[in-house]
This record gives sequence, C-alpha cells and structure tokens, in this order.
Amino acid sequence: MPDLELRGERLALRRVTESDLPSIASILAEPEVARWWGRYDAKRVRRETLEDPHVEAFVIDIAGERAGILYVSEERDPDYRHAGLDISLATAHQGRGYGREALRVAIDHLVAERGHHRFTIDPETDNEIAIRCYEAVGFRPVGVMRRYSRRADGTWADGLLMDLLADERL
Repeated sequence: MPDLELRGERLALRRVTESDLPSIASILAEPEVARWWGRYDAKRVRRETLEDPHVEAFVIDIAGERAGILYVSEERDPDYRHAGLDISLATAHQGRGYGREALRVAIDHLVAERGHHRFTIDPETDNEIAIRCYEAVGFRPVGVMRRYSRRADGTWADGLLMDLLADERL
C-alpha cells in the first residue's frame, strides 16, 4: 500500500507502520482511552492496524508526536457506499480540537479522493465528550444500538449510531 499522508493545520494523518505499534498500544492502554476502547495488547493492535484488509489505520501526528489513531472502514458496494470512522486520542491531547480536525481531514480526503458521500461513527451512548466532538463536525444521531459493545469488565454498553452526509460537514 503506498504511503499516504494527509495534512491539517495542526496535525497530520499517516498510515500506521510497524514502528508505530508500541505507541498506539500505549495510547490505547491509558485509563481514559481504555475506558471506551477496552483491552488492547500488541497482537490486537497489530491485527487491527496492519493486518485487517477492511480497515485503513492512520496515526494522528501532532508536532512529530504519535498522539492518536484514526480508523477508516469503507463499504464498497455501490448501493450502500459509505465510510465508517473511529478515533482515539492520547489523554494529553484531548479537549483541544484535535479530534475534530483529524476527522475533518479524513472526511475531506474520503470525499475528494474516494467519492464518499456518507460517514458513520458509533460512540457509546454515555461518551458525552466524543458525542459533542462528532456533533461539532456535523454528525447527527441516528439511533441507539442496544447492548452494542462489550466493555472490558464483560458488561454490554449501548452505542449511538451517528452519521454525516458530505454536504452537511461543519
């Protein structure tokens, strides 16, 4: 897969490489990140970022520091074409608008270069900070997916399906 780097005003998105895996695993292990993402070990990080043919994983780079991860999964069936997004930032980089910027950079690329017109994202219903971030980009709630994801403690959490049409971007 050829190198790809997408640039925003304050950050860059670049495809994950082998050398990024320890930093990504460390970010996903931070308590405020793991609270929403669950348990990750080196094998799971590798599988989801480098080995899954249905996911494109990007490091969020802020001033040369690996600050987070953004996943893109594309539905390629022309009758259902859309892209699903998922994002996480290291705790030290949260609350500064980097998540919004990274999502906008990715969405702009997916519209311009891949022709996507619709995007989805699915935070847990009680992840208010993430929901506010996604709404600031233009995502709208579609509905609640009950008992959607399993938490690290084995309990099930509801997910909020949100979507965004390309012409509704903020």
